[in-house]
Amino acid sequence: MSGIRIARLNEQFRRELAELLLREVRDPRVAGVTVTGVEVSADLSYAKVFVRVPPDPVAAAEVMAGLQAAAPFLRRSLGRGLHVRKVPELRFVPDETLERAQRIERILSDVLPDVAAEADAAQGPAPAPGDASPDDGSGATEGE
Repeated sequence: MSGIRIARLNEQFRRELAELLLREVRDPRVAGVTVTGVEVSADLSYAKVFVRVPPDPVAAAEVMAGLQAAAPFLRRSLGRGLHVRKVPELRFVPDETLERAQRIERILSDVLPDVAAEADAAQGPAPAPGDASPDDGSGATEGE
């Protein structure tokens, strides 16, 4: 299957699953879950569904259990709502992208604190709202 079709299916599954979790699934364990991405296998047999879960391990385990319990319902609903020949088996995976990015930023700020301070100083203070920039496009100079 072409990469463009897979990418389109990934996005379509992500949108549909997010909508189903928000409107159709009644399990309180999955309330507030955000679907961040979907990776469908080339043969449409599996779909890895990335979700944002609470940072607390106990709450995260409850959310994942709720998602696994809702998986058959979600798969049936996807089959009814989408026009695909085969609906993949859903495998839910916690999305740790945000935590990884924050960890990398903490490490970089610890290792390179002077570089971060220099970058902030080089940018200077942000202009206040309503202040005109030096070149406001009017063509006039300050002396005129």
